[in-house]
Amino acid sequence: MDTKKITFSYRKVIDKSSIHAFDRLIFEDSYKEFKLQAQNFNKEIECNTFDELIRYVPAAKNLHSLVLAAVLGYMNDLNETIPDVSNALGNHFMTFKNYSFEVISSSLHDISTHKVAITFFSKPYIWHETIDNYLLVSDNRTNRGEVYTHLLELKPFLSIHSLKFV
Repeated sequence: MDTKKITFSYRKVIDKSSIHAFDRLIFEDSYKEFKLQAQNFNKEIECNTFDELIRYVPAAKNLHSLVLAAVLGYMNDLNETIPDVSNALGNHFMTFKNYSFEVISSSLHDISTHKVAITFFSKPYIWHETIDNYLLVSDNRTNRGEVYTHLLELKPFLSIHSLKFV
């Protein structure tokens, strides 16, 4: 029987309705940085929204990475642990190797339209079994032959990013 290693992706969307402290910091600081960086692309054509900037100034696609600079410190504060994803016991166990950041929408004049997303890509986990809406996974940690596992519920914005048979 092949061992299945899976990598998860979790997309965290942050907007005006986000209530957690981490989310609010990302929301506010990414908006400030968006407004600051958008000035560099908004010199010849007066654009009011992120969509307009992308449409009329192709180089504005760089805003994703430029705005990311404002939130890098918060990403480091996560200690490579994916927020919002927990096992059946409520423990945050899933760690990430990589992430991507994107500006979904924004306006230079209305913070309420600002929306960003962070997609986290986990380190590989071994997929042992599926039980109803749960996956039984482990990360290869053992103690005297016992494998430590996590029971993970599938939920919105959590997906299997890749699958590898070993």
